Amino acid sequence: MRILIFGPNGSGKGTQSANLVKKYDLAHVESGGIFRENIGGGTPLGKEAKAYIDRGDLVPDSITIPMILDRLSRPDCQGGWILDGFPRNPAQAEALIESLEAKNMPLDVVIVIELAREVCKERLLGRRSCPNGHPNNLAIEVIKPKGSGDQLTCWKCDADLTARKDDVDAEAIDKRLDIYFDGENGTLGSVDVMEKWVAQRDGARFVRVNGAGSIEEVREHMFAGFNQ
Repeated sequence: MRILIFGPNGSGKGTQSANLVKKYDLAHVESGGIFRENIGGGTPLGKEAKAYIDRGDLVPDSITIPMILDRLSRPDCQGGWILDGFPRNPAQAEALIESLEAKNMPLDVVIVIELAREVCKERLLGRRSCPNGHPNNLAIEVIKPKGSGDQLTCWKCDADLTARKDDVDAEAIDKRLDIYFDGENGTLGSVDVMEKWVAQRDGARFVRVNGAGSIEEVREHMFAGFNQ
Protein backbone atom coordinates (compact mmCIF):
# COMPACT_ATOMS: atom_id res chain seq x y z
CA MET A 1 0.00 0.00 0.00
CA ARG A 2 1.32 3.44 -0.96
CA ILE A 3 -0.05 6.32 1.09
CA LEU A 4 0.37 10.10 1.01
CA ILE A 5 -0.64 11.97 4.18
CA PHE A 6 -1.41 15.68 4.32
CA GLY A 7 -2.09 18.00 7.22
CA PRO A 8 -0.74 21.18 8.79
CA ASN A 9 1.98 21.11 11.44
CA GLY A 10 0.31 20.19 14.71
CA SER A 11 -2.49 18.16 13.13
CA GLY A 12 -1.09 14.84 14.31
CA LYS A 13 0.36 13.55 11.01
CA GLY A 14 3.32 11.97 12.74
CA THR A 15 1.18 10.23 15.35
CA GLN A 16 -1.30 8.90 12.80
CA SER A 17 1.50 7.88 10.44
CA ALA A 18 2.89 5.75 13.27
CA ASN A 19 -0.54 4.09 13.60
CA LEU A 20 -0.58 3.36 9.87
CA VAL A 21 2.97 1.98 9.97
CA LYS A 22 2.02 -0.36 12.79
CA LYS A 23 -1.26 -1.56 11.26
CA TYR A 24 -0.08 -2.04 7.68
CA ASP A 25 3.68 -2.64 8.20
CA LEU A 26 4.72 0.34 6.10
CA ALA A 27 7.91 2.39 5.83
CA HIS A 28 7.42 5.95 7.11
CA VAL A 29 9.12 8.32 4.70
CA GLU A 30 9.33 11.93 5.88
CA SER A 31 10.59 14.57 3.46
CA GLY A 32 12.68 16.39 6.08
CA GLY A 33 14.44 13.15 6.93
CA ILE A 34 15.27 12.59 3.26
CA PHE A 35 16.95 16.00 3.08
CA ARG A 36 18.91 15.41 6.27
CA GLU A 37 20.06 11.99 5.08
CA ASN A 38 21.21 13.21 1.66
CA ILE A 39 22.89 16.36 2.94
CA GLY A 40 24.49 14.60 5.91
CA GLY A 41 25.65 11.74 3.70
CA GLY A 42 27.10 14.05 1.08
CA THR A 43 25.21 12.46 -1.82
CA PRO A 44 25.35 14.26 -5.18
CA LEU A 45 21.72 15.38 -4.78
CA GLY A 46 22.40 16.31 -1.16
CA LYS A 47 25.29 18.54 -2.19
CA GLU A 48 23.11 20.27 -4.76
CA ALA A 49 20.33 20.74 -2.20
CA LYS A 50 22.75 22.14 0.38
CA ALA A 51 24.00 24.74 -2.09
CA TYR A 52 20.45 26.08 -2.46
CA ILE A 53 19.77 25.95 1.27
CA ASP A 54 23.04 27.74 2.10
CA ARG A 55 21.97 30.57 -0.24
CA GLY A 56 18.59 30.74 1.44
CA ASP A 57 16.82 29.50 -1.69
CA LEU A 58 14.16 26.82 -2.04
CA VAL A 59 15.45 23.48 -3.29
CA PRO A 60 13.95 22.93 -6.77
CA ASP A 61 11.69 19.98 -7.54
CA SER A 62 14.30 18.67 -9.98
CA ILE A 63 16.40 17.80 -6.92
CA THR A 64 13.71 17.07 -4.31
CA ILE A 65 11.62 14.60 -6.30
CA PRO A 66 14.58 12.40 -7.38
CA MET A 67 15.63 12.20 -3.71
CA ILE A 68 12.11 11.12 -2.76
CA LEU A 69 11.90 8.56 -5.57
CA ASP A 70 15.27 7.10 -4.57
CA ARG A 71 14.04 6.69 -0.98
CA LEU A 72 10.74 5.11 -2.06
CA SER A 73 12.61 2.62 -4.26
CA ARG A 74 14.64 1.11 -1.43
CA PRO A 75 14.04 -2.44 -0.12
CA ASP A 76 12.27 -1.36 3.07
CA CYS A 77 9.60 0.36 0.93
CA GLN A 78 8.84 -2.65 -1.25
CA GLY A 79 6.01 -3.72 1.05
CA GLY A 80 4.46 -0.24 1.06
CA TRP A 81 5.13 3.23 2.40
CA ILE A 82 3.59 6.39 3.74
CA LEU A 83 4.97 9.72 2.46
CA ASP A 84 4.74 12.66 4.87
CA GLY A 85 5.72 16.31 4.30
CA PHE A 86 5.61 16.57 0.51
CA PRO A 87 4.25 18.03 -1.78
CA ARG A 88 3.80 21.59 -0.55
CA ASN A 89 2.25 23.27 -3.59
CA PRO A 90 0.13 22.28 -6.61
CA ALA A 91 3.08 22.16 -9.02
CA GLN A 92 4.90 19.73 -6.73
CA ALA A 93 1.74 17.64 -6.41
CA GLU A 94 1.42 17.30 -10.18
CA ALA A 95 5.13 16.54 -10.58
CA LEU A 96 4.97 13.89 -7.84
CA ILE A 97 1.95 12.19 -9.42
CA GLU A 98 3.67 12.05 -12.82
CA SER A 99 6.93 10.78 -11.33
CA LEU A 100 5.27 8.04 -9.26
CA GLU A 101 3.23 6.84 -12.24
CA ALA A 102 6.34 6.83 -14.43
CA LYS A 103 8.01 4.58 -11.82
CA ASN A 104 4.90 2.34 -11.76
CA MET A 105 4.23 3.03 -8.09
CA PRO A 106 1.13 5.26 -8.05
CA LEU A 107 -0.57 6.21 -4.81
CA ASP A 108 -3.27 3.95 -3.38
CA VAL A 109 -4.54 6.29 -0.66
CA VAL A 110 -4.38 10.05 0.01
CA ILE A 111 -5.20 11.07 3.59
CA VAL A 112 -5.95 14.64 4.65
CA ILE A 113 -6.08 15.45 8.37
CA GLU A 114 -8.08 18.66 8.72
CA LEU A 115 -7.59 20.97 11.70
CA ALA A 116 -8.19 24.68 12.26
CA ARG A 117 -5.09 26.85 12.12
CA GLU A 118 -5.54 28.27 15.63
CA VAL A 119 -5.76 24.74 17.09
CA CYS A 120 -2.59 23.73 15.23
CA LYS A 121 -0.76 26.74 16.65
CA GLU A 122 -1.92 25.96 20.18
CA ARG A 123 -0.71 22.37 19.86
CA LEU A 124 2.66 23.41 18.44
CA LEU A 125 3.20 25.90 21.26
CA GLY A 126 2.25 23.17 23.74
CA ARG A 127 4.59 20.44 22.49
CA ARG A 128 7.31 19.26 24.85
CA SER A 129 10.02 16.65 24.27
CA CYS A 130 10.55 13.62 26.49
CA PRO A 131 14.02 11.99 26.40
CA ASN A 132 12.28 8.60 26.30
CA GLY A 133 10.16 9.50 23.29
CA HIS A 134 6.76 9.81 24.97
CA PRO A 135 4.53 12.49 23.40
CA ASN A 136 3.69 15.40 25.70
CA ASN A 137 1.52 18.42 24.92
CA LEU A 138 0.13 21.16 27.14
CA ALA A 139 -2.82 21.55 24.77
CA ILE A 140 -3.89 17.88 24.77
CA GLU A 141 -5.33 16.69 28.05
CA VAL A 142 -4.57 12.98 27.66
CA ILE A 143 -0.82 13.63 27.18
CA LYS A 144 -0.52 16.81 29.24
CA PRO A 145 2.78 17.03 31.20
CA LYS A 146 2.95 17.13 34.96
CA GLY A 147 4.03 20.32 36.72
CA SER A 148 3.88 23.94 35.60
CA GLY A 149 5.96 26.69 34.04
CA ASP A 150 9.42 25.48 33.10
CA GLN A 151 9.33 22.63 35.61
CA LEU A 152 7.52 20.05 33.50
CA THR A 153 7.88 16.28 33.62
CA CYS A 154 6.53 13.54 31.37
CA TRP A 155 3.00 12.38 32.13
CA LYS A 156 4.12 8.78 31.59
CA CYS A 157 7.70 8.37 32.86
CA ASP A 158 8.30 11.52 34.96
CA ALA A 159 11.40 12.48 32.95
CA ASP A 160 12.24 16.19 32.67
CA LEU A 161 10.89 17.75 29.49
CA THR A 162 12.38 20.27 27.07
CA ALA A 163 10.90 22.47 24.35
CA ARG A 164 12.16 22.87 20.80
CA LYS A 165 13.11 26.47 20.08
CA ASP A 166 10.79 26.62 17.10
CA ASP A 167 7.90 25.32 19.22
CA VAL A 168 8.00 28.28 21.61
CA ASP A 169 8.44 30.91 18.90
CA ALA A 170 4.98 32.07 17.82
CA GLU A 171 6.38 33.91 14.79
CA ALA A 172 8.26 30.83 13.59
CA ILE A 173 5.12 28.72 14.03
CA ASP A 174 3.09 31.22 11.97
CA LYS A 175 5.64 30.93 9.16
CA ARG A 176 5.41 27.13 9.23
CA LEU A 177 1.62 27.25 9.14
CA ASP A 178 1.67 29.83 6.33
CA ILE A 179 3.15 27.14 4.07
CA TYR A 180 0.04 25.03 4.51
CA PHE A 181 -2.72 27.64 4.90
CA ASP A 182 -1.71 29.76 1.90
CA GLY A 183 -4.85 29.17 -0.15
CA GLU A 184 -4.41 28.28 -3.80
CA ASN A 185 -0.66 28.88 -3.62
CA GLY A 186 -0.05 26.48 -0.73
CA THR A 187 -0.71 22.93 0.34
CA LEU A 188 -4.48 23.35 0.25
CA GLY A 189 -4.01 23.64 -3.51
CA SER A 190 -1.97 20.43 -3.40
CA VAL A 191 -4.86 18.68 -1.67
CA ASP A 192 -7.19 19.77 -4.49
CA VAL A 193 -4.78 18.37 -7.10
CA MET A 194 -4.62 15.03 -5.29
CA GLU A 195 -8.37 14.83 -4.78
CA LYS A 196 -9.00 15.37 -8.51
CA TRP A 197 -6.38 12.75 -9.40
CA VAL A 198 -7.93 10.18 -7.05
CA ALA A 199 -11.38 10.82 -8.56
CA GLN A 200 -10.03 9.85 -11.99
CA ARG A 201 -8.13 6.74 -10.89
CA ASP A 202 -9.85 3.42 -10.28
CA GLY A 203 -9.06 1.87 -6.92
CA ALA A 204 -7.45 4.95 -5.35
CA ARG A 205 -9.02 6.40 -2.22
CA PHE A 206 -9.19 9.94 -0.81
CA VAL A 207 -9.77 10.04 2.96
CA ARG A 208 -10.64 13.24 4.84
CA VAL A 209 -10.21 13.03 8.62
CA ASN A 210 -11.29 15.53 11.29
CA GLY A 211 -8.17 16.03 13.39
CA ALA A 212 -9.94 17.78 16.27
CA GLY A 213 -10.73 14.62 18.25
CA SER A 214 -8.56 12.51 20.51
CA ILE A 215 -5.70 10.46 19.07
CA GLU A 216 -7.88 7.36 19.26
CA GLU A 217 -10.88 9.07 17.63
CA VAL A 218 -8.79 10.40 14.76
CA ARG A 219 -7.21 6.97 14.29
CA GLU A 220 -10.57 5.21 14.14
CA HIS A 221 -12.04 7.76 11.72
CA MET A 222 -8.97 7.36 9.53
CA PHE A 223 -9.15 3.57 9.46
CA ALA A 224 -12.91 3.73 8.82
CA GLY A 225 -12.19 5.81 5.73
CA PHE A 226 -10.08 2.95 4.36
CA ASN A 227 -13.15 0.72 4.36
CA GLN A 228 -15.56 3.09 2.63
